[in-house]
Amino acid sequence: MPDVVADGLRVLFCGINPGLMTAATGHHFARPGNRFWPVLHLSGFTPRLLKPSEQGELPSYGLGITNVVARATARADELTAEEYVEGGRLLTAKVERLRPRWLAVVGVTAYRAAFGDRKAVVGPQERTIGTSRVWALPNPSGLNAHWTAATMAEEFARLRVAAED
Repeated sequence: MPDVVADGLRVLFCGINPGLMTAATGHHFARPGNRFWPVLHLSGFTPRLLKPSEQGELPSYGLGITNVVARATARADELTAEEYVEGGRLLTAKVERLRPRWLAVVGVTAYRAAFGDRKAVVGPQERTIGTSRVWALPNPSGLNAHWTAATMAEEFARLRVAAED
């Protein structure tokens, strides 16, 4: 899955890994039940609801997308602990190179696994990567019933405000 990135982004969003539909289409968060694109808009990051096929517009808003693990799976629970750790190492190198203001890991469980921080909660983290701050966001998968689109949008909006400062 190719990243959607540029140097010096306001926020680099980082998904867990590509789902099968994402891998098939080449568009991040492509599964119809995934709430990433609606939440991105509801939170004020984009002026309109983008389709996954419009992901190339993100850098014009200072945004980008990558993944912790590159391997596509039907479900994130198919990934191994080793894949998360290696993904965290590769992600760290990517963030050091691109220098986004914020790295936003979309899925606090993935953040915990990739960075060995078992106590992390949703929100800004103590960790920095170079000059980049880190924020753990809720997973927008339709399988994550603990968060509604509205409550996710509130958390994304907290990040948006922080990224504007």
